[in-house]
Amino acid sequence: MELTGAIWRKSTRSSGNGGNCVEVADNLPGVVGVRDSKDRQGPALTFRPSSWAAFVAYAKRA
Repeated sequence: MELTGAIWRKSTRSSGNGGNCVEVADNLPGVVGVRDSKDRQGPALTFRPSSWAAFVAYAKRA
């Protein structure tokens, strides 16, 4: 999946100490990208927006 043009932002749940951070790009049509902020050139996971929304909703309940 090509993520050219993705605008990455850190998760609001990431700690501010530069440690374990997740970045999300949800500005592309039809896809949400997720990557490790410590390895920005590494692989990214991609999800359908509906799947990502379901995951986030579940995580908020946990």
